[in-house]
Amino acid sequence: MHYDHLIKNLPALFCALFVAILFLQSGLDKVFDWKGNIEWLTGHFSKTFLAPFTKIMVAKITVLELLTGLAATAGIVYFFVAGSTIIIFYAAALAALTITGLFFGQRVAKDYAGAAVLVPYFLLTIVLMFLTMPSAIGGK
Repeated sequence: MHYDHLIKNLPALFCALFVAILFLQSGLDKVFDWKGNIEWLTGHFSKTFLAPFTKIMVAKITVLELLTGLAATAGIVYFFVAGSTIIIFYAAALAALTITGLFFGQRVAKDYAGAAVLVPYFLLTIVLMFLTMPSAIGGK
């Protein structure tokens, strides 16, 4: 890999590292404090139509968060091995999907402040998608 290729992709690599840390920490927190997360989220969704689905929603979002964090990590490794950001692109798309799911839950629970906190993370994932977009679909 050439030095200029690394420098050109530093913004994407730092964004991917941020995404990896964000989602791995969040997913692992749910794994290691499952009971605490379920208790808190059961109360969070208690007055919504989602209340009966809290456990399954937490399980799904936990899997999505862990997959997103692992994909971002794999994308960074793949970049250093193959010089390509394609896995980072797909990790960013998965991150956008995951954040959209979280955003939906926050809005349904009428936790507007919690939903607003997700917006910068979502924008970061969209920027990361643009930074790593494969040339076949309009990128570099």
